[in-house]
Amino acid sequence: GVNKSARSSYSNLPALDVSLAFPQATPATSKFPPCASDYYINFDGLLTSEEQAIRKKVRECAEKELAPIVAEYWEKAEFPFQVIPKLGALNIAAGTIKGYGCPGLCITGAAVALAEIARVDVSCSSFILVHSSLAMLTIAQYGSEEQKQKYLPSMAQLKTIASWALTEPDYGSDASALRTTATKVEGGWILEGQKRWVGNSTFADLLVILARNTTTKQINAFIVKKHAPGLTATKIENKIGLRIVQNGDVLLKNVFVPDEDRVPGFKSFQDTITTLSISRLMVAWQSIGIAMGVYDMCHRYLMERKQFGAPSATFQITQQKLAQMLGNIQAMILAGWRVCNLYEDGKMTAGHASLAKGWITSRARETVALGRELLGGNGISTDFHVAK
Repeated sequence: GVNKSARSSYSNLPALDVSLAFPQATPATSKFPPCASDYYINFDGLLTSEEQAIRKKVRECAEKELAPIVAEYWEKAEFPFQVIPKLGALNIAAGTIKGYGCPGLCITGAAVALAEIARVDVSCSSFILVHSSLAMLTIAQYGSEEQKQKYLPSMAQLKTIASWALTEPDYGSDASALRTTATKVEGGWILEGQKRWVGNSTFADLLVILARNTTTKQINAFIVKKHAPGLTATKIENKIGLRIVQNGDVLLKNVFVPDEDRVPGFKSFQDTITTLSISRLMVAWQSIGIAMGVYDMCHRYLMERKQFGAPSATFQITQQKLAQMLGNIQAMILAGWRVCNLYEDGKMTAGHASLAKGWITSRARETVALGRELLGGNGISTDFHVAK
């Protein structure tokens, strides 16, 4: 074996601060780049003054509170719980829900808010999306009046955190075939089954569980408290993406749910489709935010980084990739904005939402891949945001 005492004295020193290790470009962790990705359309010109104010306050919070710490938490695959009160104070968690202490944002305001969080960190935006556009929305759309009054006010402030459980180990895209069951007993229901990839589940105060009613054979929704006997949620380890998101395996063994915690209006898988249509639109805007953040980082980096005696941004092959990224983002924003308009007019269909999600996420993947190329070796460093 190697004689430890003979090792060089520098072998176990901590890593250099990235600003010292690579002084030629500013890392996202010290100062997040200014927005250069809203180039073609001046998006604020399409927003109301209220929507502009939402965008501004969320951007300031994300750049100040999230940007300096998310690389560290990404590396540890842990959630930064200290930011929850700061996100709660933004008053965006309930999205479009009206009443019950919720802000009642228009869909465009809610979408822009989510995009601004995703621009700095996609994992933190996923935390909001699961809590708001899935769990809260299910209670708001299909819950009883008592459930809305009991749960929504504290959820809107992020004082009560929720998750939403549809996917199972054997049923992902084939979600309507789920096996988790709900059997009627005196005073309530018994839930049996397993869920997987449930965001927020390891720390959520309550879980909205979708299960098959053994009598009607239809999909129903149930509110399950985190300390319910027979419920366990364990973290899925070894993820290479969305590392801050605490995705869990949820086991339900003889879990009793009282009658008052069955969501009464949720009666079939069609209700799942309705909820998912709104969340799909939010995922599209999450992807817009991701692409904007990547472009913003690459734009500043390539202006600062010098090779062959000139900034990297001056070379045509670099400019071609930046132009492709920037063009993608302008089209993504316009498509997402138009579908928000359709929703506000009561005309958005599941097809509209699905096309927006499918096409916009595809362009986001292309944009991020180009950004990773443009940053060279630093493209895989979370300090420079793109890999994350």
